[in-house]
Amino acid sequence: MSGGLYVETRIRTDLDRLWERSQDPAQHQRWDLRFTRIAYLPGAEGQPRRFTYGVRVLPGLLVSGTGISAGERHRPDGTRTSALRFACAHPLSFLTEGRGYWRYVPCPEGGLRFLTGYDYEPRWGRPGRLADRLLFRPLMGWATAWSFDRLRLWCERGTTPERALWRGLGEVAARLLLVAAAAWAALPAAVPVLV
Repeated sequence: MSGGLYVETRIRTDLDRLWERSQDPAQHQRWDLRFTRIAYLPGAEGQPRRFTYGVRVLPGLLVSGTGISAGERHRPDGTRTSALRFACAHPLSFLTEGRGYWRYVPCPEGGLRFLTGYDYEPRWGRPGRLADRLLFRPLMGWATAWSFDRLRLWCERGTTPERALWRGLGEVAARLLLVAAAAWAALPAAVPVLV
């Protein structure tokens, strides 16, 4: 696999709340931009959990994959870790398989360091690896970081992930309008008038 992704944030919340919002599929899919749907498959309690996930790439088109996750709830140092492996056989999926982890590390001054590291194998050979390096991997890093921020706002301030998404999109739209207005205002001075 190629160079992995690493994202970390600090969240002022308790460990149980963060664990639940990141491990419960119904809550996880609310804040994580990388997934539209996550569901556990039936299995025995205490065993690694198999799951399905889906990403809506176009209206009416959900690209689905499978994975297995095992979470460690009690570690002597007070941390928790969740490791997973995932794969997608769908021909429109950009990735074929991957693996990753989440760590929950209590901070001495309160709150938690929540971090992830993951990597995946892109599809489509050499063109896929090039597209991954130039476009998809930076986009996945950005989506992970924004998702972590939405989770942070939900845990710290009670701002739902849905509201945080709309606020973020509204801010992007406002900034684009300001840039367009500034460009439009500067246009007459920059374009010579032909008589």
